[in-house]
Amino acid sequence: MSQEFVIEAFPRDDQGRGASRRLRREEKKIPAIIYGEGKEAVSISIWENELKKALENESFFSQILTIDLEGKKESVILKDLQRHAYKLRLIHADFLRVDKNHEIVVQVPVHLVNEDTAPAIKTFGGVAFRLLTEVEVACLPQNLPEFIEVDLTDVEMDQVVHLSDLKLPEGVRIPALQHDAEHDQAVVSIHKPKGSKADNAEDAEEAEEGGEE
Repeated sequence: MSQEFVIEAFPRDDQGRGASRRLRREEKKIPAIIYGEGKEAVSISIWENELKKALENESFFSQILTIDLEGKKESVILKDLQRHAYKLRLIHADFLRVDKNHEIVVQVPVHLVNEDTAPAIKTFGGVAFRLLTEVEVACLPQNLPEFIEVDLTDVEMDQVVHLSDLKLPEGVRIPALQHDAEHDQAVVSIHKPKGSKADNAEDAEEAEEGGEE
C-alpha cells in the first residue's frame, strides 16, 4: 500500500540568498516553491529534517504528495531538489502541482523481481546488469506507480530487456516509445561475469582447438 506523504509548509516572503541562509541556519527550514497548473507560483518554506526523513523512502520521488500550507492542501510531485555541493544539507525544493484530469510525466524506479531464483542466474551463473535504474512514465496522477517491476524469471542468458518489454500498469505509458527504435533503451540484461570459471574453460578449450589445427 502506498504511503501518504503530507508536508507542512509555511509562507515565505523574504527572498534572496541572505534570507535563504538565515532560514536554513536559524529556523532549520529550507526554501521551496509550488508552481504549475496555470496558477501563480507560491514561495514556501518546509522543515529540512522532515524532508530528509521523507527522502529516505524511495517512493517519495514517484508519489503524489500533499503540501499543507496553513490548512490549504495541494497535490504535488517533487520536481527538483537541490543539495549542498559537499555538506549533507538540502538547499531548495521545487514542487509541481498536479490535477487528477491532467497527465503527468515522472521518473519512477525500476525493481528487479526474482533475481535470486531466475534460472539464468541461479542455475547458469549469470549476473543481472542494471542499465536503467529509473524509467520515465506518463499517466494520470491516480495511476502513478511507485515503481516498475522487471521479472527476471524467464529472462535468458545474454538476453536484454528493453523498455518495450516492460509490463506497465493500466493507464501508464512510456513516452520514449512514441519515438523511433533508438529510444527503446535497454533496462537490464543477464550475462556471465567476465573472468568466470566457465569463461576461462571456454577460452582454454578454444585455445586447445586452435593448437590442433
